[in-house]
Amino acid sequence: MADTATTVRHNLERPKSTIREKLMEFHLDRDAPIPSPEEVDMSTFDILDPELWRRDAHWEFFKWLRDNDPVHYTPDSFSGPYWSVTRYEDVQAVDIDHKRFSSSWEYGGITLGEGFEDFELPMFIAMDEPRHSEQRKTVQPAVAPNMLKEFEPLIRSRTQGLLDSLPVNEPFDWVDNVSIELTTMMLATLFDFPFEERRKLTRWSDVAVNPHNPDICPGGLDQWKQELMECLTTFMGIFQERGAKPQKNDLISLLAHGEKTRNMTPMELLGNVILLIVGGNDTTRNSMTASVYTLNKWPDQYDKLKADPSIIPNMVSEVIRWQTPLAYMRRTALEDVEMHGKTIKKGDQIAMWYVSGNRDERFWDEDPNRLIIDRKQARNHLSFGFGIHRCVGNRLAELQLRILWEEIMERFEHIEVLDEPERTPHSFVKGYTWMPVILHPKKK
Repeated sequence: MADTATTVRHNLERPKSTIREKLMEFHLDRDAPIPSPEEVDMSTFDILDPELWRRDAHWEFFKWLRDNDPVHYTPDSFSGPYWSVTRYEDVQAVDIDHKRFSSSWEYGGITLGEGFEDFELPMFIAMDEPRHSEQRKTVQPAVAPNMLKEFEPLIRSRTQGLLDSLPVNEPFDWVDNVSIELTTMMLATLFDFPFEERRKLTRWSDVAVNPHNPDICPGGLDQWKQELMECLTTFMGIFQERGAKPQKNDLISLLAHGEKTRNMTPMELLGNVILLIVGGNDTTRNSMTASVYTLNKWPDQYDKLKADPSIIPNMVSEVIRWQTPLAYMRRTALEDVEMHGKTIKKGDQIAMWYVSGNRDERFWDEDPNRLIIDRKQARNHLSFGFGIHRCVGNRLAELQLRILWEEIMERFEHIEVLDEPERTPHSFVKGYTWMPVILHPKKK
């Protein structure tokens, strides 16, 4: 293990420069046209470039990679050299092969690039067996089937109340008023966090995944660390308080009483809290926004839904496939691995591009770039991952989206998107920051 960790750090060494300098060096100009794959040197092209993601302009590059170089090496980026695995079956194969591909934070974790040596955040998704399953099992009761039954009336009541409070026939931002608000209310419940302070959870989620985004952290890494330490201080207090009381089913109580988690270091606690916040916040909220956006993008599918609302459960899976709220997960090779005639060396970092596999024409029967709400394969999407690291809260996310659309169909004839949404300039969390809509009520 130590040998591999050393190899990773050695392989990722690069000329000394600040992250911001590297961002500027590789960053496409905000106003310039996006080139096509034929116009750039794909052997050195970096698909992590934030501008590609802000403009939703990565699709042609992923198609080129799937067709021409499905196991592709990028020799330099602001996250170091990395491999891209882009076809559905290859992503699935790497995801379930935890013997040869590690997600451990000791080798770099689940996102590309090196962490900060003085600020490492261990978390159970970034652990290998047996520690991964030991900690995962600790929090699973919070989203077990019996808890989902308990949550359903609460989620429905909150969704009804929120939708009834929205302005009708007036523009407003769907992202902040609906997607963020609904998911943050659910997060506060899962953590048993002070409800009136629930927007802190949203803020910590945004900060955690954007250490280099000047719009989120204008103070750079100092601000990033400071805000995450505030998060740690808050949750350390809650953790100690819950540990002194009888166990309940909220996430922090489960961690505080779990045999394998009650003695976590402070940074382990912070890592797991951030994992659960991001997992429960970013993914669901961005799928909620995507559901409205895509039904406007393909009005024939909206008409299909209006004609038969029983399609909603399948539509939820299709939206999650189409959106792919986490674009990739990283693994690190524990040994040399041959794929498609390429040798991934021990210690190399690999991006499993869920977002590309979910659009792979080799796997999907019908046009994967379209939303097809009754798609027969919809539940086979990659967005939740596979194997031991499959998303622990996937059923809760589906439940929230299903209830949202059941209640929308009861109230509104149409949700009209007024403009293209603004997207996150981020290659990991694939999401939205703003989307103006108008609600058109059902005709009486």
